[in-house]
Amino acid sequence: MQQNKRQQLEQWTTVVADTGDLAAIQALQPADATTNPSLLLAVANSSRGAELLTKAQQLANQYQPKGADNALLCDMFTALVGSELLATVPGLVSTEVDAQQSFNRQATIERARRLMDIYTFLGADSNRVLIKIAATWEGIQAAKVLESEGIHCNLTLIFHPAQAIAAAQANAFLISPFVGRILDWYHQRDNALRTDPGVEAVTTIYRRLKAMGSNTVVMGASFRSVAQVEALAGCDRLTISPALLEELATQQGAITRQLAPATTPPVAEPLLAEADFRYQLNQCPMSSDLLADGIRRFIADQQQLEALFHQQQRSAI
Repeated sequence: MQQNKRQQLEQWTTVVADTGDLAAIQALQPADATTNPSLLLAVANSSRGAELLTKAQQLANQYQPKGADNALLCDMFTALVGSELLATVPGLVSTEVDAQQSFNRQATIERARRLMDIYTFLGADSNRVLIKIAATWEGIQAAKVLESEGIHCNLTLIFHPAQAIAAAQANAFLISPFVGRILDWYHQRDNALRTDPGVEAVTTIYRRLKAMGSNTVVMGASFRSVAQVEALAGCDRLTISPALLEELATQQGAITRQLAPATTPPVAEPLLAEADFRYQLNQCPMSSDLLADGIRRFIADQQQLEALFHQQQRSAI
């Protein structure tokens, strides 16, 4: 019997569910799961939202009896959802640090440490948690410290090779370059694109990291179509929405591996300094636009989650 496209993809690539919807994850059975502030906000606004918000409030008060602020409440909610995901998938779960700390190295480190401590408090397997951090210079340097402490990181909102190389040189466990958002940016400026710049960007990043002998996992994210997924078959990991995972599982026809590890001896990239990192991002309008926009969107969703807790607290008075 011929394998469907998802089964073929899984020969070369670890499939990750890009959702916080437990029912969808249980149905799709991916290896890993990843969330972000937007997905967590969707969970908070779902049919289970009120129950989870209340539980997060109760647990936060147990974790910190002197009183929990909105930041702790959001971290508890994040870890609570992450704990449920850990119980659902056999592999890794990515949990994002508050995007409001994206330009604060030390605050990112402290929030990451607290998230891991909360996971331990909840009795979850924190060894399967990846701390997700926006790939600013400060975020990458925070990840370098966390990795040295044994806390593995997923550097997200990757749009430029400089981000990927700096992350690899910081020994980040995983990076998430965004395929669909890159395509959207170029498509808004040119309706007659002949190639997919998002696929090209991730291909370039994958090949450069493999050529330098890096162990950093490349996980393509933000897909708009099955065609984009197929074009990156063989990438270490791909995080895919439930709708596209279902589409892959229902489609027949052969797909071909497009990416594979380098077979030549590794060639080290020069150590990327902060000035060079910032200069390269500044010179790429797409990368600088999308990094800033992604952080702003995640901050807005984080603040909406905080507002839900504020409303809950006022209702309890």
